[in-house]
Amino acid sequence: MTSVLRLTDVSLHRGDTQILSHVSWVVDEGQHWVVLGPNGAGKTTVSRIAAARLFPSSGTVEILGEKLGRVDVSELRPRIGLTSSALAQHVQDRESVLGVVLSASYGRIGVWREEYDALDVERARALLEALGADGLAGRAWGSLSSGERKRVEIARALMPDPELLILDEPASGLDVAGREQLLAALAEIVQAPGAPAMVLVTHHLEEIPQGFTHALALRAGSVVRAAPLTQVLTSQVMSTTFGLELEVSHDRGRYTARGALPGPTRGEHTA
Repeated sequence: MTSVLRLTDVSLHRGDTQILSHVSWVVDEGQHWVVLGPNGAGKTTVSRIAAARLFPSSGTVEILGEKLGRVDVSELRPRIGLTSSALAQHVQDRESVLGVVLSASYGRIGVWREEYDALDVERARALLEALGADGLAGRAWGSLSSGERKRVEIARALMPDPELLILDEPASGLDVAGREQLLAALAEIVQAPGAPAMVLVTHHLEEIPQGFTHALALRAGSVVRAAPLTQVLTSQVMSTTFGLELEVSHDRGRYTARGALPGPTRGEHTA
């Protein structure tokens, strides 16, 4: 099986602060990974390295067959779809939704003087429709709700037909309805023929869409476990990852986690 992403003994430090420590991880074609861990675990740092937006202090990174540090990242990045809050902050409020999606074809944020053909426009509209956002095409970015923006960001990330799609906390800040709509759309994308390999970063097991195959659990910049989803999303592994005794449950393709209930003390009996 061909790997689309390979991190080998990757570490990253800023001054005296160690952000990542000896992280090794492989994503193969057709796999859909979720990256889990508490605040400060290094999840966003790993996703930025995977998206060729950040270089490690040591170790090797291979993305889509190219070694980071030996490739022109301006040629590599268009092959990687990325959604992140940092990227969204650079969109002008007056930019049209259609323009936000279309401009990803040129690796830009917003339409300037580029020319787009009818096929580009057709693809942008089709992606918006697939994400339940086709009615937003003519709207200004600044008029969108958080949930609407998340769907547009994903359509933009898919616009260049990427070989690797990286979603950094796509459900962050959404209410329950917005989250469920977004996760349903992501589940459809995962199941579509020719879907790219995906990496989704989240704090919450409840935000993992159906169809994801593997999980990387991080704590304090180190790997706790990287394996198929069912081997990582266990009470034992998640308790170690988050530093709290947790009970993980699974129902109809979705996962939840809650703090483990204390057992009966000596002398008490359960009914």
